[in-house]
Amino acid sequence: MIPALATLLVFQLIGEALVRSLAVPVPGPVVGMALLLVTLVLRPAWLGAIKPTAQTLLQHLSLLFVPAGVGVMLHLQRLGDEALAIGVALVLSTLVGLGSAALTMAWLMKRVAPPTEQNTP
Repeated sequence: MIPALATLLVFQLIGEALVRSLAVPVPGPVVGMALLLVTLVLRPAWLGAIKPTAQTLLQHLSLLFVPAGVGVMLHLQRLGDEALAIGVALVLSTLVGLGSAALTMAWLMKRVAPPTEQNTP
């Protein structure tokens, strides 16, 4: 379990280092996760070593939300003051996300769909 956890943390560290050195506006752990995905695709044998640790972390993922909940409770007054802006941002970002997902799916379906035959008399 320790080597697998160390592997996950090393990929997160590599992602953080890349993001900071290249000044990319993407979270470092996301880049690290993408690098881990590429590594697992290229070396599928690593999956067996990492999978049990990853599943254990996912089972206890709810514990990681405790600090966020404490932060919300700590800044509850500010959240109340900014409720309109936060609500508008949430609604608009949800609509933009749904719209972009729908457009991407429609575009991909056109690319993947088999060509239809047209019967002309």
